[in-house]
Amino acid sequence: MSGPMALGPDGTGQDTLVLRLAGTAARPRDPHPPAQEAVSRLAADLADRIGPAVHPYEVAALLEAEGLTGDQITHQYGHPDLFSLAAALYDQVPRSFPEPARPADPWRPDHLRCLLRGLLFALPGLAYPLTAPLWHPGRHAAALVVAGLVSWAWGQALGHRAYVRMATGRHEAARTLLTGAPLGAACATAAAAPLTGGHPVPLLATAAQSLYLAAAGVLLVMARERHLLAALTPLVAGATVLPWWEPGRTLRIALPLLALLAVLAVTAHALRTANGAPAAPGTPRPRLLASLPYGLFGLAAGVLVLLEGRQAPYAVITLTLSMGPAEWLLYRYRGLAVAALRATATPTGFLLRSAGVLGLCLLGYLLPLLPAARLTGAAPAPLLLLAATLWTALLLQAFGAAWPPAAVSLAAAAGAGAVTLLHLPPGPAALPLCCGAAALCLTAYALRLLGRPARHA
Repeated sequence: MSGPMALGPDGTGQDTLVLRLAGTAARPRDPHPPAQEAVSRLAADLADRIGPAVHPYEVAALLEAEGLTGDQITHQYGHPDLFSLAAALYDQVPRSFPEPARPADPWRPDHLRCLLRGLLFALPGLAYPLTAPLWHPGRHAAALVVAGLVSWAWGQALGHRAYVRMATGRHEAARTLLTGAPLGAACATAAAAPLTGGHPVPLLATAAQSLYLAAAGVLLVMARERHLLAALTPLVAGATVLPWWEPGRTLRIALPLLALLAVLAVTAHALRTANGAPAAPGTPRPRLLASLPYGLFGLAAGVLVLLEGRQAPYAVITLTLSMGPAEWLLYRYRGLAVAALRATATPTGFLLRSAGVLGLCLLGYLLPLLPAARLTGAAPAPLLLLAATLWTALLLQAFGAAWPPAAVSLAAAAGAGAVTLLHLPPGPAALPLCCGAAALCLTAYALRLLGRPARHA
């Protein structure tokens, strides 16, 4: 028989104490108490928002925004206050800083629009083979050329002024076009009238050409390319059947006239329905002198293209169609230049990248013209140098540098024109020499001007 049971320090039986300790040792301790599990679940739920935090205070602000109360923090998550829980969550969730979303290209071109513009520049030329048997335009070519040059120069200046007025609203731009387009058509017709010899048919043809160029310029400024294409459908249809069918005198007159009337009607509708409220009273108008260099460049470009057309008439068609890709590449240059600005950290690095972008876009414009020159029988050098002059001048104008390209282009046109008219040496080589010098000057200026990051910011 055993002796009396020994008592423990607290008066309990020692055997009882041993049994309790044995029971405690037999039960495994829960490694994740309920409060800690709740914190872990909260961390998992908010991991994508806690990971980018740079300080526990940001997590505390997040928890407040989630509406956690003091009782929840204390009883459910086992922390004395909000900042303690925020610190625990900040330590538990690994830091994750996602890459910022790649910004959209602000200069992404509208591919279809650029393609249409190049086509629309060339389609009106179909009127000449369609109407040629009626009035022999070759005899009055000077009148058409003079009217075309005046319309081209006026249209360039008016387009610039309308785009500037667009900043105060489409209504103001429409008013500018409504006033300027008819005035430009009248000036072009008046300038060519003395060269028609008083004959009514060439005078009417010159007036029709001037009206069309004025109306088409309005539609292109207002981004109504599809409407212009639809209006030209009768002219395109009539010219398309010429190789296989003689449309007759009536249709030769009616189809171009119908196309002209359709273009004028579409233009009037576009101007009448231009959206936007009038500018506030007292809004300053842009200075007329600001549009002058754009008009002078239009005149110089017209003269240079005319001189090229005298040597290779089909080269003019190639240049005209290339204006669509040229505009597309202007947008691409601006987009690539912005990307280069984001990818470089030093002015020198950006200068090198911008030079590469300029060379890439210029080559992208010129290389397709090389096989086109061979197909049209044009000498490659004059065509490519003229195209390089026009594209770099347009690029500088797109960045607001208007006078340098106007002055350089005018000098090239004056030099090549004087040699051609006066039959001076070097004769036919004058155009490529003048265009080569102009392209070199404009490219050097573009590298200097557009190699600065501030121009693309």
